[in-house]
Amino acid sequence: MTDQDGVYALRYAYRTASVRGEHFYGHDDRATRPWPIDYFVWAICRGDDVTLFDAGFSRAEAARRGRRPYLGTPAELLGRLGFRAEQVSTVVLSHLHYDHTGTLADFPAATVVLQRAEYDFWRSPLAARGGYRHLLNAADLAELERRERRGLLRLVDGDWTLDPAVTGHLVGGHTAGLQVLRVATTPPVVLAADASHFYDNIDCDHPYAVVHELAGMYAAFDRVRALAGEHGVVVPGHDPAVKQRHPALPGQDGLIHPISYF
Repeated sequence: MTDQDGVYALRYAYRTASVRGEHFYGHDDRATRPWPIDYFVWAICRGDDVTLFDAGFSRAEAARRGRRPYLGTPAELLGRLGFRAEQVSTVVLSHLHYDHTGTLADFPAATVVLQRAEYDFWRSPLAARGGYRHLLNAADLAELERRERRGLLRLVDGDWTLDPAVTGHLVGGHTAGLQVLRVATTPPVVLAADASHFYDNIDCDHPYAVVHELAGMYAAFDRVRALAGEHGVVVPGHDPAVKQRHPALPGQDGLIHPISYF
């Protein structure tokens, strides 16, 4: 296991064949500019226990969707830190888009924590409409339903506490029940997930292109800023610049990025 308890960003895939216009709401005068995207999950490591924030997508999903070079499953990347999948006690899901839910089966003993509003939306008739359909992997939703039957799905309503160091916060906007995590490291960290895909979203007050409720996306920026406070660290969900701001651990092929330590 890693000898330093802390928060780690695990980079499991990336996509370079994209432009800025795919990722920013409304008109953007730089829409045709190349704008790569990275895919992360986040591990909160303490002693021999791991809380995982999001579960990525699988190799099979990467192949199905194409143009997403795959670097390793979250379980494989945790192995680089010295952890086994069974040491993941909790998986917190920010939301139910396909790139955040795809490897839950690799952590069969973990309790999954999800906002009830998110779960209810994706089980509603609206989730089958138009632009929503391609955002969900139906097999991942079925896995959550199996967890619920086994008593391994914790549905929460609004803000909640995992333990004194880790709190979850409902922000919505991008999806019906999007949540972020705040971790009381030194300095504190807010894992924004898709409340801010890129630094430019929150720094420039410019929402992402996939919008469930626009006003909620602006409110999410405000909540993330408030949770971070003056000295906290905000970590966006998909920005390749995370690699530069938080350099990788040596010898890990640029896949494991320490964010903050306890």
